[in-house]
Amino acid sequence: MARVEEKNPADEVYWLEQALHGDADGFMHLIELYQKPVYNLCYRMLGNREDAEDAAQETFLRAYHHLQKYDRNRAFATWLLSIAAHHCIDQLRKNRVHLVSIEDLGLGDISDPLPNPERKVVQKDEQQKVQKILLQLSELDRAAIIFYYWYDMTYEEISETLHLSLSSVKSRLHRARKEMAIRWLEQNPSTRIEVGRKRYETPVI
Repeated sequence: MARVEEKNPADEVYWLEQALHGDADGFMHLIELYQKPVYNLCYRMLGNREDAEDAAQETFLRAYHHLQKYDRNRAFATWLLSIAAHHCIDQLRKNRVHLVSIEDLGLGDISDPLPNPERKVVQKDEQQKVQKILLQLSELDRAAIIFYYWYDMTYEEISETLHLSLSSVKSRLHRARKEMAIRWLEQNPSTRIEVGRKRYETPVI
C-alpha cells in the first residue's frame, strides 16, 4: 500500500464510513488527514504553490462529488491521489505550463537532524535543482516518478493510479530516471542525482 504519511488507520476508516453515509463532517476530517499529501503531489506536478492549492481544492471537490463511486477494495489514499494526479495532468496538457525560475521554486523547510546552516543551504539548493528537472519531464513520466520516489508506490499501484500497464510504468520510470540523471549531470558533472535511488524524501510542507 502506498505510504502517504503517518496516521491512525482507524480514524480514516471511521471518517470514511461517515462520509460514505452522507456525513459532511466525516469528509472534512478526511480532508484534514490528506490535505498535505494531496497538496504535495499537486505542487510537484505543477511547480507552483498557488496552482497546487487550486488543484488540491479541486481534487477534494471531485472526490466529494464522486465518493459513492469509490471502490472499497481500493486504498482510499490511492484513489484520492489518482484524482489529484489526473487533474494535474489535465491542467498541464491544457495550459502547457512553462518552467518557473529557481527563485520561484521554494520547497519550504527541509528537515535535517544536524543544525548545520551550510548543509541546509546545500540541501535546499539540490532540492530546487531536482524540482526544476522534474518539471521538464512529460506529465505522465513526472507523475510516475513522484509516486515512485515521494509516495513509495509499487509498480502495481502506479499502474492502477495512472491507468497504465505494468510494462508502461516500468519503461516510463526507466526513461524518466535516465533523463533526470542526464540533465543533472549536465548541470552538475561531478555529482550524482539523489533521485536515482529509492527513496527520495523531502517534504514540501
